[in-house]
Amino acid sequence: MGRFGKGVSSRDDGYASSSGSLSQGGNGQSDYLDHEIAQLTKLRSQPHEFLSRTAPGKLRLPVSTVKMLVGREVNYSGRGRFSAADSCHVLSRYLPVNGPWKVDGMNSRVYTSHFSNDGSFFVAASQESNIKIYNVDKNWKIQKDIETKALRWTITDTSLSPDQRFLVYASICAIVNIVDVGSSTRESLANVTEIHEGLDFSADGDEDEFGIFSVKFSTDGQELVAAGSDNFIYVYDLQANKCSLRIPAHKSDVNTVCFADETGHLIFSGSDDSLCKVWDRRCFISKGRANGVLMGHLEGITFIDSRRDGRYFISNGKDQTTKLWDIRKMSSNTTDTAQKYIYTGSSDNSVYIYDLVSGAQVAKLDFHNAPVRDCCWHPIYPMLISSSWDCNIVRWEIPGIGEAPLPKRRTVRARRFFGRALR
Repeated sequence: MGRFGKGVSSRDDGYASSSGSLSQGGNGQSDYLDHEIAQLTKLRSQPHEFLSRTAPGKLRLPVSTVKMLVGREVNYSGRGRFSAADSCHVLSRYLPVNGPWKVDGMNSRVYTSHFSNDGSFFVAASQESNIKIYNVDKNWKIQKDIETKALRWTITDTSLSPDQRFLVYASICAIVNIVDVGSSTRESLANVTEIHEGLDFSADGDEDEFGIFSVKFSTDGQELVAAGSDNFIYVYDLQANKCSLRIPAHKSDVNTVCFADETGHLIFSGSDDSLCKVWDRRCFISKGRANGVLMGHLEGITFIDSRRDGRYFISNGKDQTTKLWDIRKMSSNTTDTAQKYIYTGSSDNSVYIYDLVSGAQVAKLDFHNAPVRDCCWHPIYPMLISSSWDCNIVRWEIPGIGEAPLPKRRTVRARRFFGRALR
């Protein structure tokens, strides 16, 4: 799976846009990538102008971390703290390549994992019906240990609501379960306090018709968007407790889907038909027809992650490439800080980190002895969690002063695996 990261998210051998592939040779800059995404990344991670002043005619160099800290101590900004751009400028210099430290060992393959929006919680789901919610701020203590209901082979996806009260999880059936995981202060184990409610995505109540491969909350927490093995994508209205939209979206399994931005109007989807599509709920051209079709992958799409600005997203494919797309559909008013990196887990058991602008590989993390099914960058800190089919969840952080370099990897045989399970 590939994601954007805030320092910040996917592997593979290619780096491409909707207009074609980009090589990683030469000076690392192309005409395509030398555009607004590079400029926005730069602007949103610039330190306070007081610290970045230079004399006329002199080369502007990156502001050192020491100078940033000194400036904060003398309150150069007048606010007594770093701005979001200041924080991004400092943190984006550090890659989480030190470690790993083991967070937990599951009893079966870990299929999906993610941080909450504020990074205070981490959710991991394994093949044998367990979902664990860790309290990151309390030294990764297990906040919830949930045993799923009506599981069919594996949990395919999970999503935590923006207010962190509800968790949804999907399996290979038309029922998506929603669990009230309560306040962050209440701990629970194994369904003692949780009630699982089934949300039926089928048209006639036959849950055996198809399976849900991907499910995501909207930014306001009022809707879910889901991807099905019946070639449809779905929007579920949680207030009305019913599907509000069914779109015959692709010619094969829809493996991944997400909202493009906080408005919820735009939806991105990816399928085994090797196509990425863009859907605008405000102006469907006709039933089943997308507002945009993005071709470039040679095999099925396994995962999509949006930059949440209504324009950029990245896709992972079974052709072993990750592509960056610019749909050029709308402007953005997002106030997020810069997203500098793309990271991904891989079927060769490693985690890869790439520079978003140049496309260059900047780090490779080796520890696991089975495919890395999911990986997640903390929304604020330079911390990365990798979850693998070797049942391990491990944490990577920035190198400390005087610490030993990354330990050598154990000799293992890399496995190549196929099918929709790869994200």
